[in-house]
Amino acid sequence: MSATGTTDLAAAPASLPRTERLTVTALVPAHNEEEGLGDTLTSLLAQSEPFDEIIVVDDCSSDRTGDVARSFGVTVVRPQHNRGSKAKAQNYGLPHVHTDLVLPVDADTLLAPDYVELIKAPFREDRVAIAAGCVQTRFDDTATERGRCIEYLFGFHFQRPIQNAANSPVVCSGCCSAFRTDELRRFGGFPERTIVEDMDYTWSKQIEGRRAVYVGDAVAWAADPTDLVYLRKQVWRWMAGFFQNVRIHSGQMFCHKPLLFLWILIACWDIVTAPLWYVMPFFLIFVLHQDVGTTLMWWLGFEMVLMWLPLIYAIKRRHLSWVRILRNFPFVYMNKMVNVFYAWKALLVELIGVPLKLTEGLVTYEKGRA
Repeated sequence: MSATGTTDLAAAPASLPRTERLTVTALVPAHNEEEGLGDTLTSLLAQSEPFDEIIVVDDCSSDRTGDVARSFGVTVVRPQHNRGSKAKAQNYGLPHVHTDLVLPVDADTLLAPDYVELIKAPFREDRVAIAAGCVQTRFDDTATERGRCIEYLFGFHFQRPIQNAANSPVVCSGCCSAFRTDELRRFGGFPERTIVEDMDYTWSKQIEGRRAVYVGDAVAWAADPTDLVYLRKQVWRWMAGFFQNVRIHSGQMFCHKPLLFLWILIACWDIVTAPLWYVMPFFLIFVLHQDVGTTLMWWLGFEMVLMWLPLIYAIKRRHLSWVRILRNFPFVYMNKMVNVFYAWKALLVELIGVPLKLTEGLVTYEKGRA
């Protein structure tokens, strides 16, 4: 399907000569990002294998975003009016891209110095349409950032590698994924029909028979919501976007990419049953009158094993501080409660309310941080 919802059955792009170097452009959508944009551009300019061009889409910022970008000597383009979402801002910049690959980078995200070198490698295989790296948190100063730190370490060192081994990544993160430029243009650009363009494109390409790849050695650090207000906005957008994609893609996914469909079913099952898992100890103790100590022991034991095996692997692989992860760990449960609430809200709104024409679903894009 194209970004506008029309069928796109274009064949795979012609193979690039394997002796030629793949060219790549960084595309940075930015709205009022003067404070953090400089750090992002510094990381883009410090790559071991340089970008061929860096383009900043100054999406009608009211601050000095454009001036900061120009001070780094990068290309700056600015639409006549604010585009309203990241996907639309990226689509405004896409016609200015003239390289084999385009790598959108959020204006609050830093790339490791070898990111470009590593993320380009999978594209030597002609079937690869999109590749994404491992995202970690830049900051863990607030409760929400600490919770997100644990969520990312768990997801990118447990779920993503398994999905990648099964050739069925559920999402290539929009803050740092690379795309084949011509193929993306033929698709109609970054999808605007859902509120999460990265998941939409990841599913669409795999349904077409193309590959999405997770590159665990390529590391990016993203800034995350600093308080519950912005965490709620971001999680609501992510969850609503997930179920928008479930509504749009499930039929074709079942027919053309059944293994990815299985991962989505598992995710839906997790969302539906999560409240049951968290209330189970209370039910056993206060309704069935089970022993408090025994009940809490098995519940906490199972929870700790499930969470900590991937975390131990992440700590060792990324050479992280045990003290830092132990300090951050309790906060993941605050984030989990937010996730469960908005996942259920999204399920009801997007899978029930929209088909019954009771609501149009989430259509307004809101950033997940100040």
